[in-house]
Amino acid sequence: MSSTSMILYVKTGCPWCRMAEDYLEKGGYQYQRVDVRRDPDSLKELRRVSGQTSTPTLLFGELVLPDFGPDELEEFLSEHKILP
Repeated sequence: MSSTSMILYVKTGCPWCRMAEDYLEKGGYQYQRVDVRRDPDSLKELRRVSGQTSTPTLLFGELVLPDFGPDELEEFLSEHKILP
């Protein structure tokens, strides 16, 4: 992965968020986990970068993948050649 950091916005108890975390961890990706329920400022940041508040949302540099499932995550990483 490049020097650009990957941020995963999640909500505690969200099954889609857990699947995204599992996928990234199994793939060896380094990312920062941000729980928007625990930090109101991070929810504002999520809305600013993605235009919505749904999770999981992945931010990689200027690239944003909002409100996704595992297949969409895999396609996004492949399409943008984002490697662990």
